[in-house]
Amino acid sequence: MPPTPRPTVRSSAVDDDRRPADTVRRVGPRLPALLCAGLCTLVFGLLTALVALRWEPLMAVDRALAGALHRTAVDASGWTRLNRVLSDWLWDPWMMRAVLVVAVVLLVRRDERLLGALVAGTALVGAGLQQVMKAVVGRERPVWPDPVDTAHYAAFPSGHAMSAVIAGALVLWLLRLGGARPLWRWTARTVAVVSVAGVGFTRVYLGVHWLSDVVAGWLLGGALVAATAAAYAGYAPRRGNGGARWAGGGA
Repeated sequence: MPPTPRPTVRSSAVDDDRRPADTVRRVGPRLPALLCAGLCTLVFGLLTALVALRWEPLMAVDRALAGALHRTAVDASGWTRLNRVLSDWLWDPWMMRAVLVVAVVLLVRRDERLLGALVAGTALVGAGLQQVMKAVVGRERPVWPDPVDTAHYAAFPSGHAMSAVIAGALVLWLLRLGGARPLWRWTARTVAVVSVAGVGFTRVYLGVHWLSDVVAGWLLGGALVAATAAAYAGYAPRRGNGGARWAGGGA
């Protein structure tokens, strides 16, 4: 009678071999996001301090650039009208939020409720945070004898710039998570970069923001989206190879 084979027992060595790989998959996407959030927050804090202290070298750069662009805006009325349309309509914060509303609806329809909640929460926190910072810093907008556009609330940080970064970065993050085709991701990346840079230019060109306001909006928006991505990478349940493949196509 052949001997009965002994039952196999999973050794702790096998488990130990699997744990590091599992940890790398979980921590890998999270670490760059945490570093990005920390760096953006640090630079934003430094810039806020310099603005609050009215550091003259920074103030001089703001004044020089704003003055040069404003003179151009006064003389080039047709170009100025185009910039107003882009800034007040196409790249308006409410238009950016509308894009995110569509994204949330699509996520919920695809049963991605956690991602939908994160996107909605990030947009809401961003809208509230920019108003808090405006009230705390209380920086005045540029004042001109011949303004070409008007804006409300305090200047720092730029709500337009911050909203564009939040919307663009969130859409790019969702496409990456969803495994969208490279063409879709490349197109979205191009649109996002043009929108973020374009809205920053229009706000200074139209004389309603200083350059440091725009940079602050970019930094704060980037920090917020990076923090959201880090939170999702750290706490969301892993599916498949670590990403939700709901956008179709290859990585």
